[in-house]
Amino acid sequence: MRTFCGTILAAVVATTCMVGIAAEAEKMPTVASAANVEELVEKLTPEERVGQLMMDSPAVPRLGIDAYHWWNEALHGVARAGLATVFPQSMAMAATFDAELERRVADAISTEARAKNNLFRKRGERGIYTGLTFWCPNVNMFRDPRWGRGQETFGEDPFLSGAMGVAFVKGLQGDHPRYLKVAACAKHFAVHSGPEALRHGFDAHVSLRDLAEYYLPAFRALVVEGGVESVMSAYSAINGVPCSANKWLLTDLLRGEWGFKGHVVSDVGAVKDVLCGHHFVTNEVEACKAAIAAGLDLCSENTYRCLREALKDGRITGGDLVAPLVRLYRTRDRLGHFDPPGSTPWDGLGAESVANDAHRAIALEAAEKSMVLVHNNGILPLAPGKYRSIGVVGPRAYDEIALLGNYCGNSSCLVTCVPGIAGEAGPGVRVEQFSLNDVNVVVACIGITALDEGEQGDSGGDRRSYGIPSSQIDLLTKHRKRGQKVIAVVFGCSPMDLKPIEKLCDAVIVAWYPGEQGGRALGRLLFGKANFSGKLPITYPTSYADLPDFKSYAMEGRTYMYGEKAAYPFGFGLSYTTFEYSGLNIEKSADGVVAEVEVRNTGKYAGDEVVQAYVTAPDSTKDRRIHHLAGFSRVSLAPGESKKARIALPKSRFEVYGDDGRPFLPDGESKVFVGGGQPGLAPGHTALLKGEW
Repeated sequence: MRTFCGTILAAVVATTCMVGIAAEAEKMPTVASAANVEELVEKLTPEERVGQLMMDSPAVPRLGIDAYHWWNEALHGVARAGLATVFPQSMAMAATFDAELERRVADAISTEARAKNNLFRKRGERGIYTGLTFWCPNVNMFRDPRWGRGQETFGEDPFLSGAMGVAFVKGLQGDHPRYLKVAACAKHFAVHSGPEALRHGFDAHVSLRDLAEYYLPAFRALVVEGGVESVMSAYSAINGVPCSANKWLLTDLLRGEWGFKGHVVSDVGAVKDVLCGHHFVTNEVEACKAAIAAGLDLCSENTYRCLREALKDGRITGGDLVAPLVRLYRTRDRLGHFDPPGSTPWDGLGAESVANDAHRAIALEAAEKSMVLVHNNGILPLAPGKYRSIGVVGPRAYDEIALLGNYCGNSSCLVTCVPGIAGEAGPGVRVEQFSLNDVNVVVACIGITALDEGEQGDSGGDRRSYGIPSSQIDLLTKHRKRGQKVIAVVFGCSPMDLKPIEKLCDAVIVAWYPGEQGGRALGRLLFGKANFSGKLPITYPTSYADLPDFKSYAMEGRTYMYGEKAAYPFGFGLSYTTFEYSGLNIEKSADGVVAEVEVRNTGKYAGDEVVQAYVTAPDSTKDRRIHHLAGFSRVSLAPGESKKARIALPKSRFEVYGDDGRPFLPDGESKVFVGGGQPGLAPGHTALLKGEW
């Protein structure tokens, strides 16, 4: 799928997608047999069914069925559809380690989505990016820091990705017993993490153990725990079989073992790739038949058009199209498409529900909680009155693109670094961008944007260099030589080599792509109006030279679990305060154990601590994972305050996987570490748990 950024397309999109244009509500047709989608599908001719199985589904006036375009985006805000709140990019949200916040973000997104859909429908607009089926979240694993689309994911850890993804799905879809607020989609199923340039014909060779242990758990969580309505098949193949024509993946595993009840959609062009990219079949009709037989429902392109001719010569029958179309119509039914206006709780939402103050407040909170302080020699927070002039420099100082990331909407309230810092500094502090010789402290806004990493064809795809651009190093060096204090704010959602930056700077902040309120959040953090609490959801490796072959999907040497060499480890992040752990207690529960630990704020500032629980399997199991994240919890503490953090650890968090990909509960003693990061790298305590399940 192609990637566009809201700012770049604003001039084009805003003219057609502006919210709040007055329009007379049209009378929408209703379907008499809405309660029985099977009957409705039976009334369609075979030729009509073909059209309904492609993403730009035409209207069927004789049955009262409206046209509908299935392609819509809302990765971190409603995208490509005009005005919307732009929240921090997915990777930044993962850094919050706050599933409840992610659910609130997604709920705000779905509110805006419903409101915008109402406005579009009033104008009779039913084209691309106007609907309610959103192709997000992306829960592929960020197994290699060179992958350009890693920014769209929740990082390198399967449990964190699953927890954040489930929260996102629940926030999007809501909890109404009859209707979906919007339909979410788990993508790209499965084992899809680059290289981008090869994706249309790439064959990922992966062991059953790596599949079950690493690549599939987040998808399973979204299906089993999140009830996700849709799953998108990937461009790539797994062990020789294209994902969009993979019966084991789409039917045996997804619908059979996991019990998935929704619909499966192909990535854009992926059905054509079955023929042209993977050469798995010899013609288009065979590619379409293979996809349908495997369990694919919606073709996100027009390749299925060839089925009209195939119906005439008997290569496919109208009956072959019933099951996939029933699944698609069940989704439309749950969205209220076949019911009269006013049937869903959200049909009355309008322009006032889009890009409002309440949603901006959530965006600000998310940006504050996402930024990660990785180095601080004591300069931060900037003391009131100590610095009467502050310089803000660097290519990202006024850069709106650096706030956004890919798959973003059009914000009317983008706060870049300079106005954000100036606003929080107040009228008594001079914030300077030009005359910098007499300033004492410089905030250098550096790093990359979504134009430097992203999807094939749009942003250059994968990253080739681990280093910060040399011109940015030169900028830091220049101000250091002047004797000025230097604070580096690094934008970008993939790891970068920060060690040279750390040597030149008094503090280093990872800002990700923090969304429309990023500049204000940065200002509040710099001046201590908020405290850093973000943690790295990815490992920052020592260098690209230490990484395995990008095209290899074997896990050895990748991520914190399998021995990747770290300059900054997964789960790491500093605060303005300090935390102390005591009294770790492990209690049996009906489904496993509950870990409880006392956390005390021993510093001078109020702050949030992300309490992390890691499990280390018994040595006898020969588990390849050094340890793995099994739970987390946020605790807010005033100076001197103590609270107990409780983390539920079901039995499944202790499972070890065999070479056949099957999990088992081990005998012997598992170690449970609960603390502020990984075992051995952060304060915390370890308990031994005997394998008596």
